[in-house]
Amino acid sequence: MTDLFTPLQAGELALPNRILMAPLTRCRAEAGHVPGELMATHYAQRASAGLLIAEATMAMEGNSAFWHEPGIHSEAQIAGWKKVTDAVHAAGGRIVLQVWHGGRACHPLLNDGRQPVAPSALAITGDEVHTPKGKQPYVVPRELRDDELPAIVAGFARAAENARAAGFDGVEVHGANGYLLDEFLRDGSNQRGGPYGGPREHRARLLFEVLEAVCKVWGSGRVGVRLSPLNSYNDMVDSDPVGLVEWLAGCLNDYRLAYLHLMRGDFFGKQQGDVVTPVRAAYRGVLIGNMGYKADEANAAIAAGKLDAVAFGTAFLANPDLPERIRRNAALNAPDPATFYTPGPHGYTDYPTLAAGA
Repeated sequence: MTDLFTPLQAGELALPNRILMAPLTRCRAEAGHVPGELMATHYAQRASAGLLIAEATMAMEGNSAFWHEPGIHSEAQIAGWKKVTDAVHAAGGRIVLQVWHGGRACHPLLNDGRQPVAPSALAITGDEVHTPKGKQPYVVPRELRDDELPAIVAGFARAAENARAAGFDGVEVHGANGYLLDEFLRDGSNQRGGPYGGPREHRARLLFEVLEAVCKVWGSGRVGVRLSPLNSYNDMVDSDPVGLVEWLAGCLNDYRLAYLHLMRGDFFGKQQGDVVTPVRAAYRGVLIGNMGYKADEANAAIAAGKLDAVAFGTAFLANPDLPERIRRNAALNAPDPATFYTPGPHGYTDYPTLAAGA
């Protein structure tokens, strides 16, 4: 029977198990958005994952949304990430980088006063962003012109090239959670007209152009994409999320990607629906499920062919040896939300392993 411990070929990525680590923004980068030794230790500790998907990383300069998140647009950042990938590979792991543009979730106080950009001039409401001056409301973004979008695509392509220079095994294009590519996809945040707005075929144009550019750098077998059709995080909504993602899944077959990484739910429970079933029916490639899976449910979904692998988030944060704990049916450490975004090793590299507990 196929289960979490059955090896998986995801495009050109040979995974020894199907217990993946989801991308987790933890704001531990050093000055200049440079990854350091702390991040290298964190990822190397979790190298027993079938695949590590590194956190949302700025594809291009000036688009910070988290203050201390990493980037991949400078030589120092490439060198910092090289420490991470070397440590992961030395520990026997595989790691891809999630390349990302924050879109309207960025803030001027994080970007030398620059106004964020988005498909439409609609601010995120109902939430605030952490800045050097404390929590601040999101600002109204500037609507991108059509003639600016080729530069966005080129920025993702350069980020993909830099990720290869940094020693990653591939990249994941971040098309989820209310950041720029997702903002174009969903009609609640994309209210423009023209070739990048209106019908879903137009709203998806930027995502497809980015995928084409990144696949030219890496080859499609080392590129994944993440989607979150239901998630209302960052004030997101779509009038037909299930229909949108089912259509997207069918279109993505043409790209022959390493995988499609699907977030199945909504952090806030505002939008409901089953997106896994229609995506599984439409998509012929490797499908990774994410959001709230326990080991038993993940095993059952894989055995039934509903998913090919599952990405675990906070469970992997709190349990660096998560695959071994699942194998032994051992108790899990509880994650500490109070340390999710705080600096330093506490709540980041000091969660105990089974061996340490013994």
